[in-house]
Amino acid sequence: MIGPLLFAVLLALMVMILFVGFWRFAETKDPVDARLQEFGVAAVIPAGDAGRRRKWPIITRLLNGFGLGPRLATSLMRADMRVTAAEYALLVVVLALLGFALGALRANPLMGGALAAVLGYLPIVYLNSRVGGRRRKLTDQLPDVLTLLVGGLRAGLGLTQVIDMVVRQVPDPAAKEFGRVTRAINLGQGVERALNDMAERAGSDDLDLVVSAMNVQYEMGGNLAETLDIIGETVRDRIRMKREIRTLTSQQRFTGYALALLPVVLGGILFLLNPAYMSELFQPGWMFLPIAGAVMMVVGFLIISKILDIEV
Repeated sequence: MIGPLLFAVLLALMVMILFVGFWRFAETKDPVDARLQEFGVAAVIPAGDAGRRRKWPIITRLLNGFGLGPRLATSLMRADMRVTAAEYALLVVVLALLGFALGALRANPLMGGALAAVLGYLPIVYLNSRVGGRRRKLTDQLPDVLTLLVGGLRAGLGLTQVIDMVVRQVPDPAAKEFGRVTRAINLGQGVERALNDMAERAGSDDLDLVVSAMNVQYEMGGNLAETLDIIGETVRDRIRMKREIRTLTSQQRFTGYALALLPVVLGGILFLLNPAYMSELFQPGWMFLPIAGAVMMVVGFLIISKILDIEV
């Protein structure tokens, strides 16, 4: 009975995914909400849920009840992914259910739980990777951005004018973030608030330093060009040191990835080739072996990551 039941569950999940995907591509957005999100005015509302919270009210309430909604929404905002926290959480749940169904169908419910944990965690890994990649790319663009800002200010342009110049001459993601600042200012938002929203969206310490200096100089007055020039030298030195550290620790970093992924990949391949052989590890009395192995792998990977996480 378990075979037909799992097949029915998989078929129902596939149909649901197809309908959700069709709905996401065929929906008509409110033009006002879409424009506000593009302009960056909705940045103070948790990540991407602005104007669309009503679409998944139950999932949104559950996420907010556990305190996961704002955190997931902020990560989605920093990754520049046009989905809400509820939609992304639904994707995680669907992948976890698919993993459980496949594992239970091929072996037993315990293996299904392990496979569900792996597949359910993959979207989180992708999200964190995208957030980190976008933050690094934005940080690497800061020296060019500061050079343009300093040059424009010394040429006699105003702050909003040099920000608009950055939007025209610098590629994404810096152009997109500063473009949101320009559009927010044009809609009547204060310069300080627009810059702070950009720093919140980016989540970069270097950009926070630049925004803080711009806000202080904008309020108190002074030579903003000279201040940004000094900050630019500091940012360049930080980026250079980070690149040197990343180069020197690349071997150890990839060693940690290999040690963490090798047992999982080999175990998955052996499970697909010979489920009966691998299922012996999950029988009563032998369960402590895979559990202890998984715990030790996670602890070892976290220790290696902590050692290589050198603050600059």
